[in-house]
Formats: sequence, structure tokens, C-alpha cells
Amino acid sequence: MSDDHTTGTGANEVTLGRIETEIALLMRLGEATRRATGTAEHRVLDRAAYVILRYLDSAGPQNVSGLAARLNLDGSTVTRQVSAMQRDDLITRTPDPADGRGTLVSPTQAGLQRMAAVQAARTRLYGDILAGWTSDDREALATMLHRLNEALDSRNRPR
Repeated sequence: MSDDHTTGTGANEVTLGRIETEIALLMRLGEATRRATGTAEHRVLDRAAYVILRYLDSAGPQNVSGLAARLNLDGSTVTRQVSAMQRDDLITRTPDPADGRGTLVSPTQAGLQRMAAVQAARTRLYGDILAGWTSDDREALATMLHRLNEALDSRNRPR
């Protein structure tokens, strides 16, 4: 009998089942941890705004369609999120020099400050959670999570 991931048999099926369970638990526990954390820094941005600001901070100004493509979201969803963020002074829109009809979305200083506060709070939280881990184990986790995110992102990209 084959132990190939495409056939879903043998030890590989058991391992993939464990991975599925652990990812489901990670998502549930991650959200529960975020909600249960008492510090205000965790609540200064919702998840969508945090992800958009992190991306804009690293990639620079983007149009809404570029944001939607990068975040694997519908353009109308990103438009609503960006509009709410603009009302909250987290982003600004400027004319897109490449497309006179469009706009570029950029983070404001207030948006970057709030993003940095959330990032610092999360870093402290995970530092506490992983305090008993060796630095090699933390590095291995970071590497494997990055690989998983790349694989998920690649699978979700239009072909």
C-alpha cells in the first residue's frame, strides 16, 4: 500500500489528520487567547485592519485590487474594510498615478502606531507562551509556520 499524500493511506493519512486537527485547534485557541488577553493593545485594531496595515507597511501603498489579490479577498470586502479604516484615520487614499480613476491606500502615522502596539503586544504574549521553549524550537516553529503560510498562500493564488 502506498504512503503517498495523494492516496490518503497509511501513516501519512494519520499524520495529515493530526495536522488538520492541530491547525483547527491553533485557529480556535489563537482567537480565544486574543479575546481573553486583558491588555488594551490587543484590541486597538480588528484582525482585518491589522493584516492590511502590516501588508501596507511592508509592501508600500497599494490599490484596493492589489490588496484584495494579496489578501485573497473579494474587492468589495477590502473596499468596505478600507473605507472603515479611512473613517478611523488608519489609512489615507491618494490618486493612483498609474490609473487616474483609482486610488492608492497608505497607512497613516496613527495606523502604523496602532499596528505597532498590537504587534508588540502579540510578540510579548507569544514570548510568554513560548518561554519554556528553546531558541532552536522557537526558530523551527517560525520556519515551519512560514512554510505553511507560503504553501497556503500558493494554493489560494489564482492559477
